Amino acid sequence: MSKNSEKPEEGKEPESSWKDVIYNPRTGEFFGRTARNWGLILLFYLVFYGFLTAMFVFTMWAMLQTLNDDAPKYRDRVASPGLAIRPNSLNIVFNRSEPLQYGQYVQHLESFLHQYNDSEQAKNDLCMVGQYSEQDEEPQKKVCQFRRSLLQDCSGIEDTTFGYAQGQPCVIVKMNRIIGLKPAGDPYINCTSKSEKPLQMQYFPHEGTIDRMYFPYYGKKAHSEKPLQMQYFPHEGTIDRMYFPYYGKKAHEGYVQPLVAVKLLLKKEDYNSELIVECMVEGSNLKNNDERDKFLGRITFRVLVTE
Repeated sequence: MSKNSEKPEEGKEPESSWKDVIYNPRTGEFFGRTARNWGLILLFYLVFYGFLTAMFVFTMWAMLQTLNDDAPKYRDRVASPGLAIRPNSLNIVFNRSEPLQYGQYVQHLESFLHQYNDSEQAKNDLCMVGQYSEQDEEPQKKVCQFRRSLLQDCSGIEDTTFGYAQGQPCVIVKMNRIIGLKPAGDPYINCTSKSEKPLQMQYFPHEGTIDRMYFPYYGKKAHSEKPLQMQYFPHEGTIDRMYFPYYGKKAHEGYVQPLVAVKLLLKKEDYNSELIVECMVEGSNLKNNDERDKFLGRITFRVLVTE
């Protein structure tokens, strides 16, 4: 065969190959587009996404101008505070003869109460008892003192085990912070208890007859069994008005919540039996009964002490 027959015929374009997909030297296309086309596409997306970014930034800026750095703009969804306890456990179980078992509770209480040390609270102000500490016009709000020593037997100052070594544990109850809250009345913490251990009963007189003198019935609280003895600190579990209102973390720097300590005066017959204790805030307009939120104005925890 002659060499002339191997040459491509004149007037015919050479066949394309797979390399032309990346770059075609005949048309100057890179990935199917010329440099001018690529430039126009990149310019379009640059302008398009630049506009979206600018619109998003402007929207966020406009929204932030409506907010207050010190307090949320809308606070109507949470009208009443919930309750929480320390130590941070809803099941307090320990053997009073084993320090390692109740040591975690003691350590948690000690750590929590550090900010309430008298030395720390000395830098705060002495406020008027029974009156709200309203400071709407003040740029930096004053903080009312709540000294740890107010908790007396549950302060951990004299009894460093908070009663756990004696089998009479202390539990600290506090309300969650709500900006601007001013509870009406004189709020206080009240706790009740009941045992899950079934009560053994005998019926007298004969055949379990029920005389009319035992009626009418005036309610569970009025006709309760002998309750578990508790001791409250401060006295009667009161929460003074001077700790309200709260103005927010930024404006009310150093604010500490008022506390109520409850000392469970367990006796020997209360040991080895699980007790259910419910604490709620009473004496004010704060809600303590909401089926949708079991922690609104109340809290329930379990205590089991063994020896």
